[in-house]
Amino acid sequence: MDKINGKLLVNKNLKQAMSQFTLLKQKRFFPFFLTQFFGAFNDNVFKNALGIMVTYTIVGDSGKLLSIAAGLFILPFFLFSAVAGQIADKYEKSKLIKIIKFFEILIMCIAAIGFYLESTELLFVVLFLMGAQSSIFGPVKYGYLPQKLEKEELIGGNGLIESSTFLAILIGTIAGTLLITLEGYFAISLSVILIAVIGFLSATAIPNTPAVSPEINLNLNIITETYRNVKFLPKNRVVFLSVLAISWFWFYGSIFLMQIQNFSKNILFGDEKVVTWLLSMFSIGIAVGSLMCEKLSGKRVEIGLVPIGAIGMAVFGWDLAITSQNWHVLTELIPPSEFFKLDNSYRILIDMTLIGVSGGFYIVPLYALVQERSDEKHLSRIIAGNNIINALLMVTASLLALFVLTYMKWSIPQLFMITVALNILVSLYIFTVVPEFLMRLIVWVLISTIYRVKPKNMDNIPHEGAALLCCNHVSFIDPLILGGFIRRPVRFVMYYKIFNIPILKWVFKAAKAIPIAGYKEDPKMYEHAFSEVKKALDDGDLVCIFPEGGLTPDGTIQEFKSGIERIIDETPVPVIPMALNNLWGSMFSRKDKVLDRRPRKFLAKIGLNVGEAIKPQNANRNKLFDEVKRLKQGSND
Repeated sequence: MDKINGKLLVNKNLKQAMSQFTLLKQKRFFPFFLTQFFGAFNDNVFKNALGIMVTYTIVGDSGKLLSIAAGLFILPFFLFSAVAGQIADKYEKSKLIKIIKFFEILIMCIAAIGFYLESTELLFVVLFLMGAQSSIFGPVKYGYLPQKLEKEELIGGNGLIESSTFLAILIGTIAGTLLITLEGYFAISLSVILIAVIGFLSATAIPNTPAVSPEINLNLNIITETYRNVKFLPKNRVVFLSVLAISWFWFYGSIFLMQIQNFSKNILFGDEKVVTWLLSMFSIGIAVGSLMCEKLSGKRVEIGLVPIGAIGMAVFGWDLAITSQNWHVLTELIPPSEFFKLDNSYRILIDMTLIGVSGGFYIVPLYALVQERSDEKHLSRIIAGNNIINALLMVTASLLALFVLTYMKWSIPQLFMITVALNILVSLYIFTVVPEFLMRLIVWVLISTIYRVKPKNMDNIPHEGAALLCCNHVSFIDPLILGGFIRRPVRFVMYYKIFNIPILKWVFKAAKAIPIAGYKEDPKMYEHAFSEVKKALDDGDLVCIFPEGGLTPDGTIQEFKSGIERIIDETPVPVIPMALNNLWGSMFSRKDKVLDRRPRKFLAKIGLNVGEAIKPQNANRNKLFDEVKRLKQGSND
């Protein structure tokens, strides 16, 4: 084992065997893990103590006050994130974290004064300062991870961070509720200061993390830098739409979380302890979903889990709204012991849990995708842009809740229904515009139920720039398998009859696949396909062609057609040979059922072997045929 820039370098086999929990034993991760945990824990101890104080002890419109409180915490993310992103890229991160955590101690001292004076106004100021501190920490937090973790560790590391964050919400909820109900405010005041001190001490053990862009000039103008930051995001389309999806998650989640205390009190007629149960189940669900991501994704950044999460958020969110809308009408608040005796009480808790699990499936791969696909020199500023949009949508969520509940006089379950309906529309838009999500979902289902794919040497595919991928053609779903494992969008050139397969056609079309026919079949389609390939390569895309011109009839590699040489001559780019192995005879391959009535392979172990790039001047169909054949033999176990 060696270290470079704080990363622990191990051989690939050992990486695959290592669990994400191994990171908790390593200095590059564990002190940072503790620091962010105690920060999130302290945020929630304070916020939930203040929420209970507002909901149960202050006379007035608690729903309005809670919406204002949520907006005050989120507003600094909109104001300060752009500047924070610059700072995170320009300076060494461990020192920044220590400074941020020191200011948390000062903020919590002000909170103690607010509790002592029983001043809601001062505590709301503290809430704003906490939001400011968190807005500065966010870009540092997500910029730190890819500097210290290998790509294979990103999904596991993000899963641990997200699960611990929501476990901090759970423990903070319980602690905040218990502490605020004790006689006087000494216990809550002392606790938030001590937690801040512990977080600062853990930050002192975080290893040095060099600045990624020390040369940048700071622009402290909040307005112009925020505009520049948001304007920069769309340059990488997949990252930008992933940021929008992340921001939507926080819109959705904030609607549920900021109303959960009023939901418990005014809809379910539950006391403070019922609030704790609801938040606990949601937090446990997020933690479980986040930790499951590494296992389900096989240590890859598997965005195929994102549509599953979106579907779960819609289904279980709607069920929660419907179930609670028809809830029992009671005359007084009840404790958990009485709540659990009511019909559908467990259904409410199950819905909260599964919303959380779905949220974990949704958010962890998205954060990992942003970290993997972004230029590391701009990552913290991209995260800052993400936080700006997050803040904008979360403030919008507060305004929506205020409008629906206060001015429209609708119920909280109706607010949940509106949120779920919007979730469906936003998800359909994102998954239509970026079909890679749905393609990877299909592939994930295939490799989890029908195939077991073992890829080799995927790093030979360039992370940016044009290249021509050349692969043997064995089954109708070869493009799905390849597209699911290649970490960049790929334009596939495929025989038009495969392109037009029902159901799969809309996936291929959304992925901008290029249908092609033989020259004698359709000269116009033939020429149009080559024109589209040239345009795609000129734009810097990956294009994948199956040079055999059709599916193999017997499992062997067929002679390569001359079309691949035409592509290379018209647009000289590196050519990456690839080979699929052991697909013949499996589901979706063209196996002759008349000559061979043996059952098709189920759970077949498929090999995907990627060769080194070949310069265009050295590439011809015979050389590529030999190389693909060699790779196919080399992918055998």
